[in-house]
Amino acid sequence: MKFEIAYNTIQKAYGPLLVVDKVGNAAYNEIVRIRLENGEERLGQVLDTSTTCAIVQVFGNTDGINVKSTTVSFTGETYKAGVGTDMLGKVFNGQGKPVNAGTKVIFDEAKDINGSPINPSARAWPSEAIQTGISAIDGLNTLLRGQKLPIFSGGGLPHNVLAAQITRQANIAGKGDFAVVFAGIGITYDDAAYFTNEIRKIGAEKRTVMFINLASDPSIERILTPRIALTEAEYLAFEKGMHVLVLLDDMTQYAETLREISSAREEVPGRRGYPGYMYTDLASLYERAGVIRNKKGSITQLNVVTMPGDDVTHPIPDLTGYITEGQIFLSRDLANKGIYPPIQPLGSLSRLMNNGIGEGKTREDHKQVADQLYGAYARAQDVRDISMIIGKEALSEAERRYLDFGEEFENRFIKQGVYEQRTFEQTLDIGWDLLSMLPEEELTRIKEEYIRKYYKNKSEKENKSGTEK
Repeated sequence: MKFEIAYNTIQKAYGPLLVVDKVGNAAYNEIVRIRLENGEERLGQVLDTSTTCAIVQVFGNTDGINVKSTTVSFTGETYKAGVGTDMLGKVFNGQGKPVNAGTKVIFDEAKDINGSPINPSARAWPSEAIQTGISAIDGLNTLLRGQKLPIFSGGGLPHNVLAAQITRQANIAGKGDFAVVFAGIGITYDDAAYFTNEIRKIGAEKRTVMFINLASDPSIERILTPRIALTEAEYLAFEKGMHVLVLLDDMTQYAETLREISSAREEVPGRRGYPGYMYTDLASLYERAGVIRNKKGSITQLNVVTMPGDDVTHPIPDLTGYITEGQIFLSRDLANKGIYPPIQPLGSLSRLMNNGIGEGKTREDHKQVADQLYGAYARAQDVRDISMIIGKEALSEAERRYLDFGEEFENRFIKQGVYEQRTFEQTLDIGWDLLSMLPEEELTRIKEEYIRKYYKNKSEKENKSGTEK
């Protein structure tokens, strides 16, 4: 164990940072102990070093720190958090400590919260579909085990309700439910209470670990919270063989803390003041999801990203989109129509879904139904725009059908109850009900054999057959 030397050479305290002078052999990410004059102890982490000084990030605030009487000790270790199966069913704060003082937790071991990168050659390609019970996801943007898929939302949209519903309902056919690791990053007390109550309502607290960093907690703690949560998830997945669903809410708060620290360090800002290394930093979190060959467990990530000003080109959602395998896009227009979940299919994407759907995985017609629904809804949106200019009366018969299809698609396929859980079969049956509103010749993306099997407009078929005779 490294001998700790206490330094009382703090030169400056600003924001969450301390500048400690005359420090030898300090290492990047090294944990330090900060002891105040009254005996209170706080933790910090080395952010930058030189031959003569170190910049220390305090986990908390710098209130009460007197630069003349406060001492700083360098431990020679990185930040480690306790992990173990005994953490399931318990709630922890953003630093990984039990929220209730009387809670006893038996940790199996302590691990570096920065984790170890997964060797790309050891990764297995995600190929198993997760049934969330939500048609707009299962039918059109299927989530796979081991995938990372963010939820792009806006202020006031029900992303927390959607995330809680996915957490309640997500399962893998034949492989049971997920263990859930929830990390609340700068969330309100109401959001934390809502998620906790939803988990308890279905009796899932015994398979859930919660880490809560509230909006009122020190912002610097938000750097730790997702890393501690992912460290526990990695232990459950790759050492205990569990399928783990990780929910990080809200990554925008995390990125804002990165900007705050970068500004305090007087770094040259990048886009909109965010640090130039934000892409790498976000990737260090997102890339901890996946499936590893010859390992039973897996980590699937759902990350909430609240887009400032509903701007999808903002650096946070923009960089997130580059790193992750698609996105679930929430629409304010659909929400204003009273549609829940307000998932806009045309703005959503799951890049891996083709590997987990189709014959032997979901129903054989899944991929083609999804493609046809996408195409038809896009056409319906175009017709809707045209009708606002020339009026519905000036539309052709085919265009009126697409207009009606668009309305039904939003109200029957996208819209569903907060506690309504649909199977893949039910989702695809609804899809065929809607596609049957269109003439058969419009179904250009579906094989004839599937049309004969699933197309439901029997009267049109019979009329067409009689005309040919």
